[in-house]
Amino acid sequence: MKQHKIPLRKCVITNEQLPKRELIRVVKNKEGLVSVDLTGKVNGRGAYLKRDKKVILKAIKTKKLDRHLETKIPEEIYAELLGLFDHE
Repeated sequence: MKQHKIPLRKCVITNEQLPKRELIRVVKNKEGLVSVDLTGKVNGRGAYLKRDKKVILKAIKTKKLDRHLETKIPEEIYAELLGLFDHE
């Protein structure tokens, strides 16, 4: 039986290569709107973050996500990212 290839992506904060399912994608579309993409299929430039609250907090502190997507990330996006960990 053929084994499926697991797609790997790199976290922009930790620089770790991880399976796509273990990451959260943040997308900037052509209009410049930033959103959290939980499906991994939204059109636009994407940046991946490890599913870890410490990584999200580091992204807020260092503004590395802003530089990667070449835009100012709204506070609501960071709040949404942190909200993913509230119910865990």
